[in-house]
Amino acid sequence: MGTETPAQLWRSAVAADPARPFVTAYDGDTDGRVELSYATVDNWVSKTANMLVDGLGAEPGDRVALALPVHWQSLAWALACWSTRTTVVLPEADEVPEADIAVTDASRIEAGLDSGAREVVGTSLHPLGAPLADCPPAALDYTVEVRGYADQFVPPAADDPAAAALESAGSHTGGGIAAAARDRAASWELTPADRVAIITPASAPLQTLGHDLSPALCPVVTGSSLLLTPETDSPTTLQSRLDMERVTAIAGARPGSPALTGNIRPLP
Repeated sequence: MGTETPAQLWRSAVAADPARPFVTAYDGDTDGRVELSYATVDNWVSKTANMLVDGLGAEPGDRVALALPVHWQSLAWALACWSTRTTVVLPEADEVPEADIAVTDASRIEAGLDSGAREVVGTSLHPLGAPLADCPPAALDYTVEVRGYADQFVPPAADDPAAAALESAGSHTGGGIAAAARDRAASWELTPADRVAIITPASAPLQTLGHDLSPALCPVVTGSSLLLTPETDSPTTLQSRLDMERVTAIAGARPGSPALTGNIRPLP
């Protein structure tokens, strides 16, 4: 087990170059595109962490179910949980597992309310930050609520690499997740110049990124940037997007086997 935690990896990456692009994401429904720097994502992480602690009463060791698809906001939630020393719980399929706090997309809010969680947060995941079209009174609308929280977050306790940080196909410690991310980044031979595309089916669950989420943390380790894009029906369209975004490496599922051009390399 490593001596670092995901939260420490994140803080180091932000401090090294906050203006550097961290994630570019495409929306599967609207084909909208958003690009966020390390500083901008860190702002969302801090606001979300403050919402967890001050708004939802989260304490170190609490379990937070993230019933969310692959999305940049899902990564912000995971990083916020690790910053507050709460444990991320990833569901199987479309369920909402039992946890202290449940965070869901629009389709699973009612399941979240039925899960037994003491607090339920729903998020629209809209590319332009629109609120939920219909938020039940017993749930909180993330997009509406999170904006009122502070831009800086002070952790409630020191990081503990041995503490549970993630439940997904077993329990994972923060130290184990950080070490796995470092090992994967080394095996992928990533450098700060790399731009890694993670291609998943539309609305794919968060655990599609791996049960320890280490593929999404590899760019954090190396200061690289990340592209999140859903599969498309046209390999030509996908290839054009990869070329336009100057992607250097690809991880994750792909529709068929599009011809990779230039310096794009597949990652195991």
